[in-house]
Amino acid sequence: QVQLVESGGGSVQAGASLRLSCVASGYNVSGYCMGWFRQPPGKEREGVAFINADLVTTYVDSVKGRFTISRDKAKNTLYLQMNSLKVEDSAMYYCAARSSWYCNPIRDVAFPSWGQGTQVTVSS
Repeated sequence: QVQLVESGGGSVQAGASLRLSCVASGYNVSGYCMGWFRQPPGKEREGVAFINADLVTTYVDSVKGRFTISRDKAKNTLYLQMNSLKVEDSAMYYCAARSSWYCNPIRDVAFPSWGQGTQVTVSS
Protein backbone atom coordinates (compact mmCIF):
# COMPACT_ATOMS: atom_id res chain seq x y z
CA GLN A 1 0.00 0.00 0.00
CA VAL A 2 1.25 3.42 -0.93
CA GLN A 3 1.55 5.89 1.95
CA LEU A 4 0.78 9.51 1.11
CA VAL A 5 1.56 12.53 3.26
CA GLU A 6 0.30 15.98 2.32
CA SER A 7 1.63 19.33 3.48
CA GLY A 8 1.39 22.99 2.55
CA GLY A 9 -2.12 23.89 3.61
CA GLY A 10 -2.89 26.99 5.61
CA SER A 11 -5.07 30.02 6.12
CA VAL A 12 -4.77 32.80 3.55
CA GLN A 13 -6.74 35.71 2.19
CA ALA A 14 -8.55 35.64 -1.11
CA GLY A 15 -6.18 36.19 -4.01
CA ALA A 16 -3.22 34.55 -2.29
CA SER A 17 -1.35 31.44 -3.35
CA LEU A 18 -0.51 28.14 -1.70
CA ARG A 19 1.47 25.13 -2.85
CA LEU A 20 0.44 21.72 -1.61
CA SER A 21 2.84 18.79 -1.64
CA CYS A 22 2.21 15.08 -1.34
CA VAL A 23 5.09 12.70 -0.71
CA ALA A 24 4.53 9.06 -1.57
CA SER A 25 6.38 6.22 0.11
CA GLY A 26 6.29 2.47 0.02
CA TYR A 27 6.15 2.23 -3.76
CA ASN A 28 7.59 4.01 -6.76
CA VAL A 29 4.53 5.89 -8.02
CA SER A 30 6.07 7.11 -11.27
CA GLY A 31 3.68 4.86 -13.21
CA TYR A 32 0.63 5.82 -11.16
CA CYS A 33 -2.21 8.20 -11.74
CA MET A 34 -2.19 10.75 -8.92
CA GLY A 35 -4.52 13.54 -8.01
CA TRP A 36 -6.02 15.94 -5.55
CA PHE A 37 -9.52 15.84 -4.12
CA ARG A 38 -11.11 18.32 -1.75
CA GLN A 39 -14.00 18.26 0.65
CA PRO A 40 -15.54 21.43 2.09
CA PRO A 41 -17.34 21.10 5.44
CA GLY A 42 -20.74 19.49 4.99
CA LYS A 43 -20.21 18.85 1.28
CA GLU A 44 -19.24 15.91 -0.88
CA ARG A 45 -15.66 15.25 -1.88
CA GLU A 46 -14.79 16.39 -5.40
CA GLY A 47 -11.90 15.77 -7.71
CA VAL A 48 -9.79 18.86 -8.32
CA ALA A 49 -6.79 17.97 -10.45
CA PHE A 50 -5.17 14.82 -11.78
CA ILE A 51 -2.00 13.86 -13.56
CA ASN A 52 -1.26 10.57 -15.24
CA ALA A 53 2.06 8.85 -15.77
CA ASP A 54 2.44 10.62 -19.14
CA LEU A 55 2.07 13.94 -17.27
CA VAL A 56 -1.29 14.63 -18.93
CA THR A 57 -3.38 16.77 -16.59
CA THR A 58 -7.08 17.15 -15.92
CA TYR A 59 -8.80 19.85 -13.88
CA VAL A 60 -12.26 20.54 -12.58
CA ASP A 61 -13.69 23.60 -14.34
CA SER A 62 -13.74 25.73 -11.20
CA VAL A 63 -9.93 25.70 -10.85
CA LYS A 64 -8.83 25.82 -14.48
CA GLY A 65 -6.37 28.65 -15.05
CA ARG A 66 -5.71 29.04 -11.31
CA PHE A 67 -4.40 25.65 -10.15
CA THR A 68 -1.53 23.66 -11.60
CA ILE A 69 -0.83 20.04 -10.77
CA SER A 70 2.64 18.63 -11.28
CA ARG A 71 4.79 15.76 -10.14
CA ASP A 72 8.45 15.05 -9.58
CA LYS A 73 8.90 11.40 -10.33
CA ALA A 74 12.43 11.33 -8.97
CA LYS A 75 11.15 12.58 -5.61
CA ASN A 76 7.92 10.52 -5.67
CA THR A 77 6.13 13.79 -4.97
CA LEU A 78 2.95 15.41 -6.23
CA TYR A 79 2.26 19.14 -6.11
CA LEU A 80 -0.70 21.46 -6.44
CA GLN A 81 0.09 25.11 -7.05
CA MET A 82 -2.99 27.15 -6.17
CA ASN A 83 -3.09 30.77 -7.29
CA SER A 84 -5.80 33.42 -7.03
CA LEU A 85 -7.45 31.50 -4.24
CA LYS A 86 -11.12 32.09 -3.60
CA VAL A 87 -13.23 31.63 -0.47
CA GLU A 88 -14.95 28.73 -2.19
CA ASP A 89 -11.62 26.90 -2.46
CA SER A 90 -11.67 26.39 1.31
CA ALA A 91 -11.67 22.67 2.03
CA MET A 92 -9.67 19.74 3.27
CA TYR A 93 -7.43 18.72 0.39
CA TYR A 94 -6.48 15.09 -0.07
CA CYS A 95 -3.82 13.49 -2.21
CA ALA A 96 -4.79 10.20 -3.85
CA ALA A 97 -3.05 7.60 -5.98
CA ARG A 98 -3.96 4.56 -8.04
CA SER A 99 -1.71 2.04 -9.74
CA SER A 100 -2.95 2.91 -13.20
CA TRP A 101 -1.02 4.70 -15.95
CA TYR A 102 -4.13 6.68 -16.89
CA CYS A 103 -6.60 8.46 -14.63
CA ASN A 104 -9.97 7.65 -16.17
CA PRO A 105 -12.42 7.12 -14.62
CA ILE A 106 -11.86 10.00 -12.22
CA ARG A 107 -13.92 8.85 -9.27
CA ASP A 108 -12.80 8.80 -5.67
CA VAL A 109 -13.77 5.15 -5.30
CA ALA A 110 -11.23 4.30 -7.99
CA PHE A 111 -8.34 5.53 -5.82
CA PRO A 112 -7.23 3.07 -3.13
CA SER A 113 -4.50 5.20 -1.57
CA TRP A 114 -5.19 8.44 0.29
CA GLY A 115 -3.32 10.90 2.44
CA GLN A 116 -4.59 12.28 5.72
CA GLY A 117 -5.49 15.64 4.23
CA THR A 118 -4.29 19.21 4.61
CA GLN A 119 -6.64 22.09 5.40
CA VAL A 120 -6.91 25.11 3.14
CA THR A 121 -8.88 28.07 4.44
CA VAL A 122 -9.40 31.18 2.33
CA SER A 123 -10.93 34.26 3.90
CA SER A 124 -12.35 37.32 2.19
